[in-house]
Amino acid sequence: MDPVISQIRLELKIHADPEIQKTSLRFFKEKITCYGIKTATVIAIAKKYWKVVKDREKPEIFALCEELYHSGYMEESFIVSNWAQAISGRYERDDLVVFRHWIDTYITNWAACDGFCNHAVGDFMERFPDCVDELRSWTQSQNRWMRRAAAVSLIVPAKHGKFLKESMEIADLLLTDSDDMVQKGYGWLLKEASRKHQKDVFDYVIKNKKVMPRTALRYAIELMPGELKVAAMQRVKI
Repeated sequence: MDPVISQIRLELKIHADPEIQKTSLRFFKEKITCYGIKTATVIAIAKKYWKVVKDREKPEIFALCEELYHSGYMEESFIVSNWAQAISGRYERDDLVVFRHWIDTYITNWAACDGFCNHAVGDFMERFPDCVDELRSWTQSQNRWMRRAAAVSLIVPAKHGKFLKESMEIADLLLTDSDDMVQKGYGWLLKEASRKHQKDVFDYVIKNKKVMPRTALRYAIELMPGELKVAAMQRVKI
């Protein structure tokens, strides 16, 4: 084990709080493993040790990330998310293969998925926008977290008005997905896209509301004015 990993885990254990651990478990339907540490403290630890490892070669940093993921602890996955975004200036196209492997292999809850995909994968897609085709393929995965990742990886760019066409295409591919975590993921993506493209998203919801799960629909219209919400939520006449 790399000494840096040992130091990080020792510090995480020192900050572990059984009460926070108990509270954290309530936010997840699936089983999670966590130390019980406030997110701000975890990020501070991530930044502290990033200063130690940032000058290493990227493959070595990725190997450290994989070692952190291996533990299964949620806080260690948050450190990976922080480091993976911190190295964004050194991204290359082949890094997407690594990211896909991490999501498919190690991510087992919405917090780890969103923390990694919102920022690291989102930054990657902004740097290499032609790689968004990869996200479309993720929508067909048997892994619910890969499917959610397909949507939430565009959350931050969509918030700033980017990738509207691609966001709607991903929503189309996930439209009738039965998994609530996936429904919430693409509904959230549409919600963020609506900040800059309200009419486009509203029209999309109206067009698809007959088959769109209520969970996804509610997320998608969350930022819209009351009258648009009412129109979107009206029952479809058959």
